[in-house]
Amino acid sequence: MYRIVKKQELNEAVTRMEIEAPFVARKARAGQFIIFRVDERSERVPLTIADYDREKGTVTVIFQKVGLSTKLLGGLNEGDSIADFVGPLGRPTQVEGVRRVCVIGGGVGCAIALPSAAAFRAAGAEVDAIVGFRSRDIVILEEEFRAASDHLYIMTDDGSYGEHGFVTAKLQQLLESGREYDEVLAIGPIPMMKFVARTTKPFGVKTVVSLNPIMVDGTGMCGCCRVTVDGRVRFACVDGPDFDGHLVDFDELINRNSVYREREKQTEQTHLCRLDALGRKLIP
Repeated sequence: MYRIVKKQELNEAVTRMEIEAPFVARKARAGQFIIFRVDERSERVPLTIADYDREKGTVTVIFQKVGLSTKLLGGLNEGDSIADFVGPLGRPTQVEGVRRVCVIGGGVGCAIALPSAAAFRAAGAEVDAIVGFRSRDIVILEEEFRAASDHLYIMTDDGSYGEHGFVTAKLQQLLESGREYDEVLAIGPIPMMKFVARTTKPFGVKTVVSLNPIMVDGTGMCGCCRVTVDGRVRFACVDGPDFDGHLVDFDELINRNSVYREREKQTEQTHLCRLDALGRKLIP
């Protein structure tokens, strides 16, 4: 069992948890992920490692409560434990040899982008960070990004905070102004990463994206996380999650990720109905 050491609600939908997992913390690096199960009957769900403390033996994850498993995890409190916490999985983000980088995060993807920004800076790179949110009330990790970057640009869709517009608008502006990058790293919703890659391609800037396809075992055996990169089938859990954004078949990825959307809704509704029925039995 893996004990929850600390829990913090970053906003109504996003939670940060520090979990006691010394063997994972010992090997974790930026860009890698874990797979958790709340209990022995739960599904396996991947979450990117947001931070780790080798001395304390803890790993931090930040997640959005959107499905059944993440809602169950979000319902636990400090001192509670979860059944499985497997990792670190995947290849870490490559930060060596990069002198100037632009790290882009969208929404809860900012939680994944933050450790990579910090790792680039620790390796001696100059870091520009562009983070995007729908509105001011869901902005997360602002101070952490300021500490991990040389220049931070906050974008909101409605203009309620930072600058008005999408992250791609700011990226376009920086590139057109003559800003040169050895690499752009984009992490967030698939459409955002797709259009970041489109924005950088005319400028010939290396662009890396962190993919989040459907995943089950995390070892490449099940084949669920397959993605097409440069016309070849790759497995995000072992070959990634970072890939060349100019070579990813984003349209295929979007279609595959939506395959089980309706079934997931039905599962959640069924689960809630069962809980409701049990509650009626226990409480007259």
